[in-house]
Amino acid sequence: MANLKEVRIRITSVQSTQQITKAMKMVSAAKLKRATNAIIQLRPYATKLKDILANLSASLEGSSSPFIQEREPNKVLIVVVSSNRGLAGAFNMNVIKETNNLIANKYSKQHKNGDVQIIAIGKKAQDFYQKRNFNVIGNNDEIYSALTFENVTKITEAIMAGFVKGQFDKVELVYNHFKNAAVQVVTTEQLLPLQKTQEDTASKTNRDYILEPSQEEIVEQLIPKSIKIQLYRAVLDSHASEHGARMTSMDKATENAGDLLKALKLSYNQARQAAITTELTEIVSGAAALNG
Repeated sequence: MANLKEVRIRITSVQSTQQITKAMKMVSAAKLKRATNAIIQLRPYATKLKDILANLSASLEGSSSPFIQEREPNKVLIVVVSSNRGLAGAFNMNVIKETNNLIANKYSKQHKNGDVQIIAIGKKAQDFYQKRNFNVIGNNDEIYSALTFENVTKITEAIMAGFVKGQFDKVELVYNHFKNAAVQVVTTEQLLPLQKTQEDTASKTNRDYILEPSQEEIVEQLIPKSIKIQLYRAVLDSHASEHGARMTSMDKATENAGDLLKALKLSYNQARQAAITTELTEIVSGAAALNG
């Protein structure tokens, strides 16, 4: 039977853990609300921008923008969006697994040649790939301390500049897409070159834009903006997904702690009952010996 003192110590420890997980769940819930508002507010703008580019996709054919030029993907850059902290279930590992599968299944040749580079947004991905001697460019761990469009744009502009210079021929983006607090979908998107969106003829003919100064100039301005918005949206999606995953994880941890607490209390009561029974037996035996 378990020792009473040991069980009491374990009960106290589990109770403390339960209080911590409850507090972390509440903190994550508050942060999730702010992160969700940010991504919900951005999505209509990002969708409309993509919609306008799709409607003007005929102009992309003759565009001189370097960001739509298809090249043989001899050099590949993968942008991996993770979090800075753990305790979020499989949130970070899912992104890392998806990235590893992408490299193994699609870019194994480039990886063998040392032509796969990584930009990690988040400490977890940064540490994972640095420890495994991947070619990790820069350090973007501080992005979540001031998550603004301007700060994310600095990363995007560096990526765009590298693409124009030929440092990489293709840029892939891996992140967690936020659906709700309980569901995050690992998503892979091509960031560069910008892919032309196909729309049906009826959808195009129903829209009529008045363009100033010209359709070509507007397309040339929209392409870089669309790329910046795409990465910013992915980071916001991942940020909301992180807090959703952590809230769900802490909720599950609180439930598990409650179940463990019930089992420990039962064990404690059994040990206490056994101790009382032993004491009573000793008292009765002692009294019987005195009477004898």
